[in-house]
Amino acid sequence: MRLLPVVVTVSLTVAIAYYVYIPLPDGIQEPWKLMLLDAGFRTTLHLATLKDWLGCDHYITSIRQSTEGFEGVMKGFFSSESSGGVMPGVKVSDITFAGVPVRVYEPPAGGEGHLRRGVMFFHGGGWALGSTKKGTYDTINRMVSDELNTVVVSVEYRLYPEVHFPEPYLDCLAAAKHFLSPEVLARYAIDPERVAVSGDSAGGNLAAAVAQEISIDESMSVKFSVQALIYPVLQALDFNTPSYLQNQNIPILHRPLMVQFWLQYLAADLSLQSQFLVNNHSSLHQSAITPELRARLDWSVLLLPKYKKNNNKPLIVEKGSRGFVKEVPGLLDVRAAPLLAESEVLAKGPRAYILTCEYDVLRDDGLMYARRLQDAGVTVTSDHYENGFHGCFSFIQWPLEFDVGKRALRSYINWLQNNL
Repeated sequence: MRLLPVVVTVSLTVAIAYYVYIPLPDGIQEPWKLMLLDAGFRTTLHLATLKDWLGCDHYITSIRQSTEGFEGVMKGFFSSESSGGVMPGVKVSDITFAGVPVRVYEPPAGGEGHLRRGVMFFHGGGWALGSTKKGTYDTINRMVSDELNTVVVSVEYRLYPEVHFPEPYLDCLAAAKHFLSPEVLARYAIDPERVAVSGDSAGGNLAAAVAQEISIDESMSVKFSVQALIYPVLQALDFNTPSYLQNQNIPILHRPLMVQFWLQYLAADLSLQSQFLVNNHSSLHQSAITPELRARLDWSVLLLPKYKKNNNKPLIVEKGSRGFVKEVPGLLDVRAAPLLAESEVLAKGPRAYILTCEYDVLRDDGLMYARRLQDAGVTVTSDHYENGFHGCFSFIQWPLEFDVGKRALRSYINWLQNNL
């Protein structure tokens, strides 16, 4: 009987280790920390899915509640000086721009006697999760405001399941137009020649789409000066790019999850996930996907050889199911998929900073967009992290602190300092 506690302890330890451990590439630093992070996320997702199945709550609602609970526990750590937490001199206001909730960060230096920079930021989270007011998004925006003497406007756009495309995009566009109005810029003492739009992941998608629309809107007297995109998601036609295949099981954004986020955003049937994973939705049967459109995301042309690995050409299914584009029109809408925009539109866009990570399914989206912008004559700074993974930009505070995340954030701030 004395051995029973030992056996139970060893068995539990082995079971936990088996659940936590996942094979990761040698290039990823701090692998066990990433494994623990992934295990926590998977556990949250599984429990949320179970509650959804039991009819308790929508799984997204459950994930939000779990995230808020964790952030509440860690609030004391996040506000500490050692974690790079709250900047006490930054004035924070929760207001609305054109009816859209925003959080405005005003630097302690004030705007008396001189004009300041302005940044509009859209948070990530698969168009379903995240908030401007919580966690590292709040911390990062405070840091940018404080260090760069910048007025930061972070947009609390509506999310799935409450809304679908194009509502999140329309929220961001409305807030952007309001922000760029001469009256609002004057109110916050912002230099109209120094206004940026930025976002990470799904927020990077929204930032790119809004930047495109503003750049071609002749009614706008002020346009964004720069766009800073952090591992943006930019297309939903090819889920078999080299980075989608290479990183399909790398935390924290697994390939099937990214497809699910797209299906949710575009109000598509979630049962189509398996069809999207094998590119049946973009087969040659989809006549609306013209050769010209396919060329805009042809990674065999747009990517450097080192990113293609052993792949030689895109997966284009000859006889996939018909009707996908008609059923999910957002697939070809540049407001949802900015990578599909015409070169003439891209050419009018502002200078760009695009951050990509080697171990991220979205790596090639960002790299292809950088190439297309450059080909259109736009000045682009491509900042690639060989040991980076999706989400690292947000993991800058203990206990979810990664060195690559801190380096990425510092590079982002430095680029804005030098280019805005």
